[in-house]
Amino acid sequence: MALLGLIDAEYTRHPFYGSRKIKIYLRGLGHKINRKRVQRLMGILGLAGMAPGPDTSRPHPQHKVYPYLLRGVNVIRPNQVWSTDITYIRLARGFVYLVAVIDWYSRKVLSWRLSNTLDSGFCVDCLEQALQAYGAPEIFNTDQGCQFTSEAFTGVLLKKGIAISMDGRGRALDNIFVERLWRSVKHEDVYLKGYATIADLLIGLTEYFVLYNTERPHQSLGYDTPDQVYRTASGGGARIVDKYSETEKTHSEIETKKETENRGSAVPLHVKGYPLKLDALLS
Repeated sequence: MALLGLIDAEYTRHPFYGSRKIKIYLRGLGHKINRKRVQRLMGILGLAGMAPGPDTSRPHPQHKVYPYLLRGVNVIRPNQVWSTDITYIRLARGFVYLVAVIDWYSRKVLSWRLSNTLDSGFCVDCLEQALQAYGAPEIFNTDQGCQFTSEAFTGVLLKKGIAISMDGRGRALDNIFVERLWRSVKHEDVYLKGYATIADLLIGLTEYFVLYNTERPHQSLGYDTPDQVYRTASGGGARIVDKYSETEKTHSEIETKKETENRGSAVPLHVKGYPLKLDALLS
């Protein structure tokens, strides 16, 4: 359990770390551990480094995987793009999984759920809650995890006429806004409070997500709150690009890039002066 906590904390600080770098980090702390065990523990947490490789997680072999639809797309309004992901939270005696749905334009957390099992049921519940409260987005983005490629999950989206987008393997930056959310949740709440039970965590996260949506200033939103940006449809937005310089590339230029250039970045639309560093994006 201690190793799971260490891996989770280090991955949150450095989400581009794969099993090799995590192994080196743990050995530096005095733990005698090999890469195979690190891979197994990262698998329990549902973690994979941003760099592509043979050990990244794979979808269920019988589930359909949808193409990634957002590269080069300008997100210019609320409910244009939503996305979801799962993270692990350690407790005093065990761990649970947290799933959330986020609106890309405003960074608003639309719904979230906790579960002690990594199945699709709590993900579907979270999705249905967001749809009931906020209507349907135009595009819904996920990774290729079996919870999101399952018919139970994709069926809800297809029934609503929502276009399904899935991250490319080894491209965690394709879903960077949820990755940023996990960093905020853990560093600003979970790690500070050290929850002992699911009940305590449920109360704490309820309070934190209210703070996150309604009170906490967001640098990427010009220090407005997600609720304000979502409500006014002003001050948000984003774009995912493969590679960029001071002159933004057009959508057609991005699409012609070689698939072997497996690098991605998320660019808030209102920010000037590219390129941005990853640390700035995760602030």
